[in-house]
Amino acid sequence: MIMLDKVISGIVLIGMPGAGKSTIGILLAGKLGLEFEDTDRTIEQECGKPIQELLDQSDYLRLRAVEEAVLLKVSSQGKVVATGGSAVYSAAGMAHLTANAVTVFLDIDIKEINRRITNFDERGIAIKPNQTLTELFTERRELYLRYADIRLECNNQDVEQCLHQLIKSTQPFITS
Repeated sequence: MIMLDKVISGIVLIGMPGAGKSTIGILLAGKLGLEFEDTDRTIEQECGKPIQELLDQSDYLRLRAVEEAVLLKVSSQGKVVATGGSAVYSAAGMAHLTANAVTVFLDIDIKEINRRITNFDERGIAIKPNQTLTELFTERRELYLRYADIRLECNNQDVEQCLHQLIKSTQPFITS
């Protein structure tokens, strides 16, 4: 476990779609008595449409621009924040969001992603034209590792196991 030199009042979850950021984030927030925010839902509220519809009407770069604007507005103080999978493309957004939060990478491999997600075309994933999911995974994983204060291995674990591991690894850093 790493030692952080910043005062932490929140937790930011990063990782690929299907890693469990939203599901585990809601449960974690409840256990720790923190608020919960899902930046994908915040994007949808601001745009007035599902992320997939935004992608269908524009492209992945437009989604990233909207996502960055949302990340720059969201406060992680006193919250568990589940980010969209592409949040790590915004250096400014990640710097803002993680300034007073511990950042946890929920790490799953490509086989596990394929097992968990069957509706990629409807999921609202910011992917370049003709880019494969494996290529996207490789590109993003490098960014997740760069921003992570803590990396949690979540392959072959159910929600409760991941949640327990997450609480154990983040609790020493959280202040009220």
